[in-house]
Amino acid sequence: MTTLRILIVDDIHPILLEKFQAANVELVYKPDSTRQEAEELVNNADGLIIRSKFFVDEDFLARAPKLRFIGRAGAGMDNIDEVAAQKRGIQLIAANEGNRDAVGEHMIGMLLSLMNNLRRAHQQITNHQWLREENRGIELKGSTVALIGYGHNGQAMAKKLAGFEVDVIAYDKYKTGFSDQYAREVAMEEVVKRADVLSFHIPLTRETKGMVDDEYLRHFRKPIFFLMGARGAIVNVPAVLNGLNDGRICGAAFDVLPVEKFPALGEQSWFADLTSRDNVLLSPHVAGWTVESYYKLSAILADKILHHLG
Repeated sequence: MTTLRILIVDDIHPILLEKFQAANVELVYKPDSTRQEAEELVNNADGLIIRSKFFVDEDFLARAPKLRFIGRAGAGMDNIDEVAAQKRGIQLIAANEGNRDAVGEHMIGMLLSLMNNLRRAHQQITNHQWLREENRGIELKGSTVALIGYGHNGQAMAKKLAGFEVDVIAYDKYKTGFSDQYAREVAMEEVVKRADVLSFHIPLTRETKGMVDDEYLRHFRKPIFFLMGARGAIVNVPAVLNGLNDGRICGAAFDVLPVEKFPALGEQSWFADLTSRDNVLLSPHVAGWTVESYYKLSAILADKILHHLG
């Protein structure tokens, strides 16, 4: 293989470095670099590896005349201008398989916590309140879990739900004929009619941005538990709050939000309302970020890139 120079601008598991070094790839490992520093370094790079440090836009790509590929140690490419990359013939490579198990486990954990009032019960006990009847839970067994999107994460979620004796249905606008032993393909009409739990596993695109609004949620026939572990910008948070207010949503779990990190998150008009509710559970965009996925994301990405380079 011809010696290549790859610029790495984010923290990466050492397994990726080991695999590339064994393949005679020259690495410029700058995990603490700013965007400005990366712009200066990318000029001579054949490849770029990033997680979510900054948005790789057309201006950045214009500074990388030799760039042949961009590898993302994560799922999806929403922090990269895919159109601009395609125009320049730059191959985009993600490691979606690397964190699918982590996401599935995390979102099921959030669901079980909501259904059994674990957040509220914990807070009550720490305040010396012992309220059993008020925290009577709901069993997951026998319910219908609807997955929106049946790619890597949706499939992992369905597989992990198999032991709970639930009916898993899935809708994917871009796939057909995907029913398997873990989930049954259905039309959206069946999702809104039968869902007890609604879980999202779709990428952020122009089409999906803001798709979960009041109109979208109004179609569901039964009260649902709402799980958002995909991309925060897919959902209009005030619409979910409206659903919680009128009982159309029993509880909501967000691992991702349309705005993340402070102080920006705390400045949102809906933030105080969202965090004041004991039937809402939040985590800081960590569903796919476990000890194991940190390794798998890097190992899978390295193997994919090396295969692409031949």
